[in-house]
Amino acid sequence: MAGSGVSVADYGRLIRGNRNFRLLWIAQIVSELGDWFYSVAIFGFLLQVAGTAQSIAFVLVLQVLPQFFAAPTAGVVSDRMRRKGVMIFADCMRAAIVLAMVLVRARDGVWLLYCLLFLETVMLALFEPARSAVVPNIAKGPDVLVANALSSSTWSFNFAVGAGLGGFVAAVFGRDSVFVIDSVSFVLSALLISRMKFDEPHAEGLPPMRFRDLADFTPILDGVRYVLRDIRLAVTMFVKTGLSFVGTNWVILPIMGERLFPVHFPGFTAQQASTMGMSILLSSRGAGALAGALATSSFAGGSKPRLRFAILAGFVLEGLGYLSLGAAPNIWMACASLIVAHAGGSIIWTASTTLLMDMTDDRFRGRVFSAEFAFSMATLAAVSYAGGILVDHGWTVRELAFATGLFVMLPGLAWAAAMRLWRTS
Repeated sequence: MAGSGVSVADYGRLIRGNRNFRLLWIAQIVSELGDWFYSVAIFGFLLQVAGTAQSIAFVLVLQVLPQFFAAPTAGVVSDRMRRKGVMIFADCMRAAIVLAMVLVRARDGVWLLYCLLFLETVMLALFEPARSAVVPNIAKGPDVLVANALSSSTWSFNFAVGAGLGGFVAAVFGRDSVFVIDSVSFVLSALLISRMKFDEPHAEGLPPMRFRDLADFTPILDGVRYVLRDIRLAVTMFVKTGLSFVGTNWVILPIMGERLFPVHFPGFTAQQASTMGMSILLSSRGAGALAGALATSSFAGGSKPRLRFAILAGFVLEGLGYLSLGAAPNIWMACASLIVAHAGGSIIWTASTTLLMDMTDDRFRGRVFSAEFAFSMATLAAVSYAGGILVDHGWTVRELAFATGLFVMLPGLAWAAAMRLWRTS
């Protein structure tokens, strides 16, 4: 498989033959579908009660920035404790946090929503590095690429379907039903992960972790030194930070759906039409991400040079897609532009994750993926909030989309220059 692509048969073989991955994959499906359900409900609620781009951007800041601060500790926890237990704990906490969102009823409860989003993000910062670090423990050799490609494709499918259904459910049945569904999805995810049985060699022989160990920064410094030993590993770790330059989409798409492309069905109010517009645009983003994940596995297989080239191609597609979105005359052209753009983003994500898993020792994998996640989330928060400020100060979302297309070309150029590191090694 080193030089050939991944086929549909490879996905089927992995799902049928690897019980641990099958359980983790199903857990991913149910929890991520719930996530995209509730995201649309939150965007619609805030546009209704606040009506500003900054309110949307601030939600994203609360959903991603805490991960930057929590990531160093989360990485140490993931490398010191059994990752299965970390994932179960995070899922159970998220179930309770999301269910509490039904208490937010009006504008004066927005502060509670913000607090709950912050807490949910901290739990996500615990969960994601552990999940990423587990994959090479349950899928060996060439199956790591198959598992990565399938996980990325599943995330994209969940985005497309969850955002679409979430908008419909929120519009027809109300926000509370969306929060309840999401809470149940986390409970199901925890139950599925609890049935996994696999070795966790990173935790063998380590003393039990104590609370005061969280204040010991030695493991963090060890992780920094490990990454700096290989400039190619450090460069690859920052690829997703460059991808986060398109974080403005979290401002662009809800506002485009509300102001430019509302979708009216018989009997729908203006608010319901806006929710459906947002939902369709977000679903298109997910459809593009699905196409990109499948294209990466098909084109690159296990070939590392092809994976590195795929990252460069992904940045080009991302930039062109957002340049086109800025000029889209209708929702269908906007959807086509988003499919192209986020196919590129998914190519970047899948290829960089596979390369990073291959380059990182199991003892350091939790810290490396936590650091990667932290820097990409910090960039995403900064870029999205800046986009919200620009829109509230007179920029149109079309102008912001065009600027995003130009801006994302910069990390693409940086990666093109970095590729020489492999040619000269």
